[in-house]
Amino acid sequence: MDYSTKIDAETWDFITKTGEYYPPETISYTVDQQREIYDRMCRAFFQGYPDGVTASDHLIGAIPTRHYTRGDARATVMYFHGGGFVVGGLDSHDDVCAEICDRTGLNVVSVDYRMAPEHLHPAMHDDCLAATKHILATTDTPILLAGDSAGGNLAATVAAKLRTDPRLIGQVLIYGGFGGDLNAGTFIEHANAPLLTRDEILFYEGIRYQGGQRPENDPTATPLQDTDFSGLPPSVIISAECDPITDGSRLYHEAIQAAGGTSVWINEIGLVHGYLRARTTVKRAADSFDRIITALSALSKNEWPY
Repeated sequence: MDYSTKIDAETWDFITKTGEYYPPETISYTVDQQREIYDRMCRAFFQGYPDGVTASDHLIGAIPTRHYTRGDARATVMYFHGGGFVVGGLDSHDDVCAEICDRTGLNVVSVDYRMAPEHLHPAMHDDCLAATKHILATTDTPILLAGDSAGGNLAATVAAKLRTDPRLIGQVLIYGGFGGDLNAGTFIEHANAPLLTRDEILFYEGIRYQGGQRPENDPTATPLQDTDFSGLPPSVIISAECDPITDGSRLYHEAIQAAGGTSVWINEIGLVHGYLRARTTVKRAADSFDRIITALSALSKNEWPY
């Protein structure tokens, strides 16, 4: 794939800066080294908190969470961070969650779920589900699910488990990993895309599961393995065009629609995996972040602007 014309100059600058902190060979390092490099990269892109947003850390059982507030809110966003189920945490997406809180006026709860290889599937899903159930049990607001990359996967798996709860009013999934055929479609077309390659996906899959193999018929592992997509909340599914996992977003959207659900798929032209970190420097990423904010705000009011 020739990305020279697909990707604009601003995005290439972002890709170059990311590579300075998180070079492509990072995937060959130890997990501890990968985490250190990823955390250092996230600090380099950190934007700080908007005025008026406060955050506090809380344990839900043994699960660390960070709660963002900006006054009274009509809904709570459960946010699950990306990082291949291996890297990331409360700090990696700290400013993203703070900005979501500020721009939507919604409460945000970020979940520091257990990660591989120390904890294998379904530990990540179990933590996200448990934290969401706790927030439902202890607050009066309805909830929205949101997440990027691995976090998009986790949000979708939680939505499937809680689909009958009327207080689950929507989900916004950002370049999520929903499964699909690793040997077809965008997994091959964009196998060597900037910032996420097929080989990296295979690495993350190999250390996430018992025996290194994705389990079959397990929708808590990959949402596309589900056999029932009915009853899911209104879903806004956003992908990056230059990304191996894009087909998963399309297929998940189509499955929801085929089951009679409400869903929209937005494929962000010329963008790459991880572009949330570029939301203040790349116009295409800023425009996409605006769409994310619009989606969360509308869903929190039970509106569907699509």
